[in-house]
Amino acid sequence: MKLVKHIANLGYGSRKEVQWMFREGRITDADGEVLYADDQVAHEAIRVDSEPLDPPAGLLLMLNKPVGYTCSTKDKGRIVYDLLPSRFRLRAPLLSTVGRLDRDTSGLLLMTDDGALLHRIVSPKTHLPKRYEATLAQDLRGDEAALFASGTLMLESEDTPLKPATLEVQDARHASLVLTEGRYHQVRRMFAAAGNHVDALHRSAVGGLTLGDLESGAWRIVDASELPLLLQQGDPTIAS
Repeated sequence: MKLVKHIANLGYGSRKEVQWMFREGRITDADGEVLYADDQVAHEAIRVDSEPLDPPAGLLLMLNKPVGYTCSTKDKGRIVYDLLPSRFRLRAPLLSTVGRLDRDTSGLLLMTDDGALLHRIVSPKTHLPKRYEATLAQDLRGDEAALFASGTLMLESEDTPLKPATLEVQDARHASLVLTEGRYHQVRRMFAAAGNHVDALHRSAVGGLTLGDLESGAWRIVDASELPLLLQQGDPTIAS
């Protein structure tokens, strides 16, 4: 792929704008030598304004999403793309959220421009466990773990029971819930079906991948070596 198209696809500007960047000497190699649009240079050796290029297509990143942001490109309020470099929303292929966290839910959100990987993660056939930390409005009754694990719980307006989920009680009003499916507002609706209300919700893990020490609003690239951890299945008792 020609350098102009390659750099434009990473969101640095239109092809015309990138051509001007070459003419202005803003695109160099790692040694600071000015590059030309028809040069043949490896991605990792290219610099824009002395900074390395963003990762090429196949990018996977994790974001610690704060409350108040939506997983949208068009919402009039705050959106998760506001937390990333502005050029990230101009990448081609598009950088998309892997599933969604609603405005009032915080925590681990994955984003990728790899359509095949996105489908693999969200596919119901993958049975990928996801861990949520819930703060509740009322004390737990004591029968919620059995109810959620039964595989018989029906949500309002649905005709298919939920798959078994694992509840771990922290104290009377705090619990971790691990799901292997992702229905609309599922955690909130499950607790509502048990006569409770979720005051705060945080996703701490997807597969075997956790936020670690990533602060709220921060993001990082997920290395290819972490993919087996991300796609970890089996016993969904993930350490948060």
